[in-house]
Amino acid sequence: MLINLKTSLFLGIYTSYDYNYSFMTIFIVIIKIFFYICSMNELTKAEEQVMQYVWKLDKAFLKDIVEQFPEPKPAYTTISTVVRVLVKKKFLNFETYGKIRQYSPAVSKERYFSQHMKQVIGNFFNGSTRKFASFFAESDTLNLTELEQMKAMLEEKIETLKSKNE
Repeated sequence: MLINLKTSLFLGIYTSYDYNYSFMTIFIVIIKIFFYICSMNELTKAEEQVMQYVWKLDKAFLKDIVEQFPEPKPAYTTISTVVRVLVKKKFLNFETYGKIRQYSPAVSKERYFSQHMKQVIGNFFNGSTRKFASFFAESDTLNLTELEQMKAMLEEKIETLKSKNE
């Protein structure tokens, strides 16, 4: 099996000139690619903070994003690097105006939050939304008003689903 030199160097595998690899080398490459792709869907805290500002602004130049940060502001180059990573991860789109780029979200806040919650439910509640809901029902952090609001939202959703099935 053959793998091109650029891919193997990117993944940190040193190659011989004949490009022939053992099964184990190919397996390692596949595992590294898998983890690289999986990490593309997750945001670091810094990336998430930049995304919060871009979601708030809808469209923003790099200077607009920098201005959103509280004092002491991170270095302009630091934010620029984070934005570049977000473009690479396909969380941000951009339009170029001369040498300047205007960024906009490629992923909506709702879509990201939904995906993030699915991961939380999968990781901490074995994929069970019932266990997730019971966590809040049994928690001491919610007061009566909040529980009643949750109940009303659930009842509204049940009614909506019932009316669709009729």
